[in-house]
Amino acid sequence: MKKDTHPTYYPDAKLICACGNTVIAGSTVKEVHIELCSKCHPFYTGKQKLIDTARRVEKYQDKVAAKASKVGVLGKKAKTAKRAAEKIAKKSKKEVLKVGEEA
Repeated sequence: MKKDTHPTYYPDAKLICACGNTVIAGSTVKEVHIELCSKCHPFYTGKQKLIDTARRVEKYQDKVAAKASKVGVLGKKAKTAKRAAEKIAKKSKKEVLKVGEEA
């Protein structure tokens, strides 16, 4: 290795937590201040709050129920198809009336 290119490594560096716990580990800094350690982290202490995944299911069910309540409401493609069908029906009625008048 080249000299003076790498930082000095301290195998006995102190990691000092906000809770007061100190851990000895290797680092390029002699003293490191951290916020969480294994003594105070919620996962390791058993005070972890789990995310409520059940709410996701409830949101989905609410969305499906809202969609089901909009049965009469049509989307853009369905509306244009409905208008086209009505237009064809009107034309056919007019043609039937014209044929009836001619006879």
